[in-house]
Amino acid sequence: MEIRHVEGESDVRGLIRAHGLAWREAYEGLLPPEILQNQPVTPTEEDVQRWYEGLRENQEGVLVAVDDAGVVRGFIDIRWGDSETKEFVGDDEADLKAIYVEPDWWGRGVGTALLERALELLPETVEAVRLEVFEENEDAKRFYEAQGFERTDTGEFDIAGRSYPTSIYTLFL
Repeated sequence: MEIRHVEGESDVRGLIRAHGLAWREAYEGLLPPEILQNQPVTPTEEDVQRWYEGLRENQEGVLVAVDDAGVVRGFIDIRWGDSETKEFVGDDEADLKAIYVEPDWWGRGVGTALLERALELLPETVEAVRLEVFEENEDAKRFYEAQGFERTDTGEFDIAGRSYPTSIYTLFL
């Protein structure tokens, strides 16, 4: 498994697929089915362009996990400095905006490899990494806790007019 920066639209297409598959699996029973089905796994050209533009503002913090055949199996988006972060992220902290791995690749160390490589990218001025996870997403909470993150706060996330409780986790560097 190679962990590297995004190298074009083909990587973005694979990143979108991994995101959609992971959302559908991880959030089944948590989010309404219509929300999950709206997450593309076969992205259109418009999807690819929209994601590509959105990721360009944070090229340094977006990494993909690519298998031996060159297929993207997961990605991470970590933001710091001038990049847009969530309101609970301080000036000397990074925001782990997203980490998604195709469900067929769960439990193979892909998420851990992505996180470890992303942490290597952070400047020395970053003192902590913070993230938000759905409170009911036990698998994600176990993953982050195994990586050394601590639950430090709570929040809410709104999707399609409904509010979902969240946990905020922090990894102190």
